[in-house]
Amino acid sequence: MTARPLVSVYSLSGDKAGETTLPEVMKAPLRHDIIQFVHTNMNKNKRQAYAVSIRAGKQCSASSWGTGRAVARIPRVGGGGTSRSGQGAFGNMCRGGRMFAPTKTWRKWHKKINITQKRYAVASALAATAVPSLVMARGHVIDEVPEIPLVVDNAIESTSKTSVAKDALAATGALDDVDKVCASKQIRAGKGKMRNRRYTQRRGPLIIYKSNDGVEKAFRNLPGVELCCVDRLNLLQLAPGGHMGRFCVWSKAAFESLDTIYGESGKRIPLPSMMNPDLGRIINSDEIQSVLNAPKAGQTHYAFKANPLKNIEALELLDAHAAEKRRMSAKAMAARESNRAETLKNRREKRKSKRQFKKQGKEFYAAASKQGNVCEDGFNLS
Repeated sequence: MTARPLVSVYSLSGDKAGETTLPEVMKAPLRHDIIQFVHTNMNKNKRQAYAVSIRAGKQCSASSWGTGRAVARIPRVGGGGTSRSGQGAFGNMCRGGRMFAPTKTWRKWHKKINITQKRYAVASALAATAVPSLVMARGHVIDEVPEIPLVVDNAIESTSKTSVAKDALAATGALDDVDKVCASKQIRAGKGKMRNRRYTQRRGPLIIYKSNDGVEKAFRNLPGVELCCVDRLNLLQLAPGGHMGRFCVWSKAAFESLDTIYGESGKRIPLPSMMNPDLGRIINSDEIQSVLNAPKAGQTHYAFKANPLKNIEALELLDAHAAEKRRMSAKAMAARESNRAETLKNRREKRKSKRQFKKQGKEFYAAASKQGNVCEDGFNLS
């Protein structure tokens, strides 16, 4: 068995206090699709049943007028004297009618999940917590955290004061993520403000412990910080929203107990389908190429079919006259492009000469206008 990498253990003051081996479950394959599927179904198991009233939209006296009146056969409100009289009722297309397929409380709200699949998702989510790039991609602020996964000695489990817990997070660089949670709190958009979920905020670190000797009292008042026992790991906490890479702060006892929970004597650790997913390297390796059959000679290679609308050689095989016509058209277009500068020059000179004559005409009109009306005394030219 190959040696596993060592993970540093830090004290509450932020100093390195020892080392421990990385649990084998931290090498499980990262399967985002399984995490998303299991999270979606697990999240449905805490829904509360809801339905509209069974009498909604049906609390009026209405009956159909039948056929023969040139109106639809939808039930209509009886009586008279108001605008409500004669209006359609009951139908989902009517104003004040019932909804289509009214919701019922006996809908299938909960989802059964394969236990093996759930364990696979939890193991994959645990492995993702040990990848710094995934933790940062999820939005956690871990710039000052010395190492991922972050393991703290067992003194954190006996901490019962929030001030001590806050100092421990600050010493290990995890307090920046809590500050990010505080700054993210804002009022929810939409009607959820009226339904006991007025505020939204991001998720902070997840504290995972082995035994609760006061650790829950210490961290429960910090915004965004959640706690979980290592014996009851929950995918909803390890991958909130189905996005793996939660920032976890482990106690040393909880971190070491992962080898007991997962492994030969515990839950099975999922193995990847391929140890080396580089297919190009596998196919081109000497071991694979040495046992492949040699290429067979005499095989006919057919050229790709060319589109005659785009390829002039293919068009020439079909219609030589059309191909020559297209070539002449292309040559004429190229000639026009080459003579474009000269054509523009001639046009500009012609326009310039016209402006000159136009200027002379304006000057003549101005001079003629100064002579006054020549017909003022009639047409007596003597």
